[in-house]
Amino acid sequence: MEYKDYYQIMGIPRDATQDDIKRTYRKLARKYHPDVSKEPEAEARFKEIGEAYEVLKDPEKRAAYDRLGTRWKSGQEFQPPPEWGQGFEFHGGEFAQSAASQFSSFFEALFGRNQGGRRYSNQGFSQRGEDSHAKISIDLEDSFNGGIRSLTLQHTETSSEGRPHIRERTLNVRIPKGIQQGQHIRLAGQGSPGAGQGKAGDLYLEIIFKPHPYFSVEDKDIFMELPVAPWEAALGATISIPTPVGKVDLKIPANSRSGQKLRLKERGIPSTPPGDLYVVLQIALPPAESEQARAFYREMEQKLAFNPRARFNI
Repeated sequence: MEYKDYYQIMGIPRDATQDDIKRTYRKLARKYHPDVSKEPEAEARFKEIGEAYEVLKDPEKRAAYDRLGTRWKSGQEFQPPPEWGQGFEFHGGEFAQSAASQFSSFFEALFGRNQGGRRYSNQGFSQRGEDSHAKISIDLEDSFNGGIRSLTLQHTETSSEGRPHIRERTLNVRIPKGIQQGQHIRLAGQGSPGAGQGKAGDLYLEIIFKPHPYFSVEDKDIFMELPVAPWEAALGATISIPTPVGKVDLKIPANSRSGQKLRLKERGIPSTPPGDLYVVLQIALPPAESEQARAFYREMEQKLAFNPRARFNI
């Protein structure tokens, strides 16, 4: 997808106030409205301006967008960073998930999921506070062990000059054992404060696992690639391998193939029922960097009746 510089699209500086953004949008919307504009490609320009305004008018979306930095230029190939949106607290807003389809794939990648909480009526003295949502990264091992973790969240406040700025708060959060990626932890009363006698909203934390050097996760199952020597694959072996809760001995069957999966039942995420751990074998060839190693390979070539391309019949 292409990166979009929303400030450039609206022709405003990055330190523009929220009032500046609103005035500029009204001016541009009148100029490019397809019902009245005679400008070339007015409809496409009007839609592009509307998308930029959808982000920049909202202090939270704007602050999140600003975290991408200034190294990107409009039209450059872009993918959201892996850590995009993590630890950033979104509160209730007018944007709904269905609106994402009106805008570009760039917008949808950043804001396509409904980041905001619920809106509540302003009528009456007592008003419940808005819910808030944030993505948090935890270690895979946290799902196996559970426990209390100290997490820092960022949220947006608007200064007296009308510019958004970021503040932090730290919470001690209990991570339930067996929690899966994409599930939520609800912290009652940790959302926006209520009005009058209204209760505070809730905070919902969406779980994301940090990248792991050994394991990848699919739902409740865990996968790891295990390098094995040719003789271990050919003759069979018992190998000590890591798991998220410690080492175990794995039996490699004789005549194993590269890419073959070995299943360790119920060694995955400890939910109900637990997932499995799949070990994917990868045969690693010793490098032929010495004359002794090259001689050994030549001897194998002569003594083993082996053609890895026999099925091609060529």
